[in-house]
Amino acid sequence: MTFATGAAVLDAIVLSIVAQDGEGTYGYKITQDVRNVIEVSESSLYPVLRRLQAAGLLETYDKEFSGRNRRYYKLTAQGGRALEGYRKDWEAYRAKMDAILLSGPGTMTEN
Repeated sequence: MTFATGAAVLDAIVLSIVAQDGEGTYGYKITQDVRNVIEVSESSLYPVLRRLQAAGLLETYDKEFSGRNRRYYKLTAQGGRALEGYRKDWEAYRAKMDAILLSGPGTMTEN
């Protein structure tokens, strides 16, 4: 079974992946890292990157690689604050979901 992923969760995942490298990371690597976590088409991730950039959460720069330019995405200060907010919200959401899904008869964890 696969759970549906909303826009906020996708934004949080993208921001978290970009935050892992202080120098930023390039679009294709971001898409591959996201696809390792959730099922999403590569073509749907570039609009997310552009939207996060337009919102001031990501900034871009180009860097030459093997004779071609690569577009890199880097977290802005505002993006870092947004990511921290997503992380706090996720902890609260996860605690509520764990309380419902992981308790009661037939589960390994009894609360």
